[in-house]
Amino acid sequence: MTSNITPSSDTRNQVISTYHDHPRFICVSCSAVLALQDEVISKSFSGREGRGFLMHSATNVKLGKKEDRPLLTGVHTVADIFCMGCNDRVGWYYHKAADLSQKYKEGKYLLEREKIVKENNWKLDE
Repeated sequence: MTSNITPSSDTRNQVISTYHDHPRFICVSCSAVLALQDEVISKSFSGREGRGFLMHSATNVKLGKKEDRPLLTGVHTVADIFCMGCNDRVGWYYHKAADLSQKYKEGKYLLEREKIVKENNWKLDE
């Protein structure tokens, strides 16, 4: 991610088309690819607007401001993540966890279920 990109920057021309022919998650608003389905760590997380997926990585996202946020499992240092295609907030990035039992989240992404669409890219044999 480029450091001079802000959540409100117009980054539509920087969206990359990637993970062709792989099951992936795309933005519900603009269809930008956000992650591979293989990168899911857990589907049992809570986001701001319902369920969320903890992910190893994400693409076509930009970071918002880092902040300490009280979550269900304690206070974490997080930054909201925004889709580079439409600037919608799609989840957050875990920078730091205060509790030792939550350290596994550091460096991971939370994608909110309501903000993504599962795209399977199945091929039918002809």
